[in-house]
Amino acid sequence: MCAGKMHAGEPDIDASLVNRAIAAQFPQWAGLPVEPVGSVGTSNAMYRLGADMVVRFPRTAGVANDVDKEHAWLPRLAPSLPVAVPVPLVKGKPTEGYPWPWSVYHWLDGENPAPGHLADPGLLAKDLAEFVTALHGIDPASGPLSYRGEPLEARDASTRSAIAELRGIVDAEAATAVWDAALKAPVWAGSPVWIHADLQPGNLLVAQGRLSAVIDFGCMGLGDPAVDLIVAWYVLPACVRDAFRDAVGADDATWARGRGWALSIALPELTYYRDTNPVMAAIARHVIHELLADPGRAV
Repeated sequence: MCAGKMHAGEPDIDASLVNRAIAAQFPQWAGLPVEPVGSVGTSNAMYRLGADMVVRFPRTAGVANDVDKEHAWLPRLAPSLPVAVPVPLVKGKPTEGYPWPWSVYHWLDGENPAPGHLADPGLLAKDLAEFVTALHGIDPASGPLSYRGEPLEARDASTRSAIAELRGIVDAEAATAVWDAALKAPVWAGSPVWIHADLQPGNLLVAQGRLSAVIDFGCMGLGDPAVDLIVAWYVLPACVRDAFRDAVGADDATWARGRGWALSIALPELTYYRDTNPVMAAIARHVIHELLADPGRAV
């Protein structure tokens, strides 16, 4: 089943709403079976529509604001990427009981990777590096700023606040040391590049151990390439991180900022989802543990 409500003001979204919206706006698909997608995603409620489509209803106004961006840019980015990404079919309008735009996409097969239980971490690291490199190499002309396009130092207050709130749950001193080291790293001096900005397990699909698709591009846009390095701690085990780093060509400063980005995302996730999404909270705990246990490569 879809995860329950996680955000203040989140509307009631269920299969009945999806059926009514489809019948009213896209009658050619009326009568197709609608089934909730088992997902712990926090941005969209998803429902399988027939055999080869998926309906995504944003859970918050902020996520709804990304619908137009995804429809405009995903078809342009897809041909340059080495794995499948969501292809929007139609955009729905607000409907009775639901105030925002929504989307129907092609369905993509695959399963979310389970950190600690990867079939072949080395191959997955290679696949992820190829995706990240390809995405960062796409012409950034006219691209929008990423949701996570700010400099890392802009996240200082929220990160330290999360560390303080989680004292006793995480090692506050060790987390602060990782964060301080990230802030000391030189800032990105190059031009902003295309980034996904949320390469977490729930936004990746694997088939037979290989990366088959990258989904949920709501955070995408232009920013520091270090943001996409979060996947090194969110998904990959320590034994393949150096190989991933070498494959993406991350220098010391970019790698340090990547660690900082991962920490600055995982800490607030743990504080926000502790009581509403235990799977997301467990992922955040895993990331924090990996970051605090990883001293980084000797240079």
